[in-house]
Amino acid sequence: MSAMALLKKVGLFLFTIYALITFVIAMLLVFPFAMLAISAGKVKGGNLVYRCCRIWAQLWYYSIGVSHKEIYEHPHDTNKQYIFVANHISYMDIPPIVLAIHQPIRALGKYEMVKVPVFGWIYRAAVILVNRKDAETRAKSVRALKAAIKNHISIIIFPEGTFNETSQPLKSFFDGAFRIAIETQTPIKPLLLVDTLKRMHYRSLFELNPGENRVVYLKEVPVEGLTMKDLPILKNTVYQMMEEGLKRYISYPTP
Repeated sequence: MSAMALLKKVGLFLFTIYALITFVIAMLLVFPFAMLAISAGKVKGGNLVYRCCRIWAQLWYYSIGVSHKEIYEHPHDTNKQYIFVANHISYMDIPPIVLAIHQPIRALGKYEMVKVPVFGWIYRAAVILVNRKDAETRAKSVRALKAAIKNHISIIIFPEGTFNETSQPLKSFFDGAFRIAIETQTPIKPLLLVDTLKRMHYRSLFELNPGENRVVYLKEVPVEGLTMKDLPILKNTVYQMMEEGLKRYISYPTP
């Protein structure tokens, strides 16, 4: 390893340690307000918790030199309800989602994250938890997502399920988001996270670095009148939109 490469590696390591410390400090600053918000009830309290999360993300971004940017390829109506779907490739996918969605929202999140100290407590209050290995909890999470929609709250799902660790724009999609969209007749709004892999690669926490973190809003996909027999077409339509969109912002190797 050259001296320059070693110096860069040490620099990234030290920066990550600093970022983790500021992550916790920012979380501790909003924690009391988030705990108070929870007492306001599942709907109103959950909405307030997300506002606390936005403040946390803004504080943390500022402290580590990450800038948030939203790109609207098509107009977006924050007064409408949506099922947001986004690509998933990094632990840095969460802060830009919190910052980019300016309306009441609930996310489907992995149960394992509740084990993280401090963050896990807020995470439990802010997301709908799912354990994909347990059929009963999967069914419970679907009911919770539908309940959020009934309460005029949008939801966000990563349809790939887990990190995309391939060299291609997307992994294959699960049916869940599209099934719920059809069953509740809620339009889909695709989002693209185009810089999160550059900000923190999935292979290591110690590759976190400052820079721009963009979120791209794509065109709304209506589902009015669709039935379950239309699910494969709907899923493929959204997949192609997101794949083509990612290729406009990121260069991928030819398969």
